[in-house]
Amino acid sequence: MNDILPEEVGLWQRLEKTAREVCETYGFKEIRTPLLEETGLFSRGVGEGTQVVQKEMYTFQDKGEDWVTLRPEGTASVVRSYIQHSMGAQDALTKLYYLGPMFRYERPQKGRLRQFHQIGVELLGVDSPLADAEVVILLDRFVKRLGIKNYQIQINSLGTAVERQGYLKTLTKFLESKKSLVC
Repeated sequence: MNDILPEEVGLWQRLEKTAREVCETYGFKEIRTPLLEETGLFSRGVGEGTQVVQKEMYTFQDKGEDWVTLRPEGTASVVRSYIQHSMGAQDALTKLYYLGPMFRYERPQKGRLRQFHQIGVELLGVDSPLADAEVVILLDRFVKRLGIKNYQIQINSLGTAVERQGYLKTLTKFLESKKSLVC
């Protein structure tokens, strides 16, 4: 973990101000979720078998013997709040953004910290590639507003649900043929 020293704070404020301006231009509203949540939220939301849940969360039992976790990422908390406060009933399309500290218990490596800061957006209530495109365009505008040049945005896709079924069958067949090589 590290301190943000007075000579660095101005850069952080510029980054955060730019993020807020760009997100709000696209109709996203800021949401602030707790730093500490029930552990089950992340094991269900992120996935019980993922590396984040198994190895990288700051999880502990509080004085009431409840298991709690310092948030390792923003999506699960935002979705929890969206459901808990029935935001979808207020507006079919809900656009939220967040920024703030996240925590992961990783072995310290160069450039990685146990407390890090993340900016994220969640577009809820619509299942369309156009929503994904809007988020990518928002990211592009954000990076340009920061004055960053010579960057690339690379996009990948797992395809449609039908296409993924075919891919899964092919992958399974391949892995079964390599059983001696794969645990």
